[in-house]
Amino acid sequence: MSATPVSNRKKVTTHALRAKKERGEPITMLTAYDYPTALAMERAGVDAILVGDSLGMVVLGYENTLPVTMEDMLHHCKAVARGAKTAHLIGDMPFMSYQVTPTEAVRNAGRFLQEAGMDAVKLEGGRDMAATIEAIVAAGIPVMGHLGLTPQSVHKLGGYKTQGKSAEAARRLVENAHLLEEAGCYAVVLEAIPDRVAELISHRLAIPTIGIGAGSSCDGQVLVSHDLLGLFDRFTPKFVKKYANVHGEMARAFAEYIADVGAHRFPAPEHSHQIDDEEFRALLDALEKVPLVA
Repeated sequence: MSATPVSNRKKVTTHALRAKKERGEPITMLTAYDYPTALAMERAGVDAILVGDSLGMVVLGYENTLPVTMEDMLHHCKAVARGAKTAHLIGDMPFMSYQVTPTEAVRNAGRFLQEAGMDAVKLEGGRDMAATIEAIVAAGIPVMGHLGLTPQSVHKLGGYKTQGKSAEAARRLVENAHLLEEAGCYAVVLEAIPDRVAELISHRLAIPTIGIGAGSSCDGQVLVSHDLLGLFDRFTPKFVKKYANVHGEMARAFAEYIADVGAHRFPAPEHSHQIDDEEFRALLDALEKVPLVA
């Protein structure tokens, strides 16, 4: 549990995250998609919660994040906002919700704050998204950037591969990171890039970097909660540390339930509701006077 009771914790803001970077204190971020998970993270004291479009894969069962819609995201964001009151909340803008025009991007970004209770939005891309980010920020909406392995571009990237491994590719990452900062991003996620490249970017930017598969020198770390908990078995990225095997425990509990029901061990008397003996006798007496229906 957090050393600071949640009831006493102030709301984590973009300024609070920036201050943690300046003090050299690591930022903690996790993904959540529902009320109970968000509540548990809130009680644990996580700094930030990302309602990621990764829900398309780990919750909805899609092959990638591309089918996720705005309505999907808003639905899950609302649930998370009910469970986490002090953590900084970020809504992930889904595929094609911000790429068409800056005007449409601003409108969709606004829905995350106005309808779903988020504090900020996240979107993928570098130079090509700078103007869109500027427009969203100009509307008063904080934006978290995302560079490196950007899942919405999985087909363009040729799969889920490490990015920035050549000097030229790494240079473009550094350049794009600066462009995102200049466009107004308050933080940037660095996914699946070499650790020394992530360290270089982190040192060059005034805004926090949040790493996922980007080494230990980023200003913060994020993981998909289903990976951390062992709830997603299709594949496990190299950069994930499993802190639990919840999927295995769920399977064990379900199998035990099925066995108990099959052997008439469940429900037991302590799981059943009772009627007073006198009331039950009265019921039987009443039914004796009512003919059975053929």
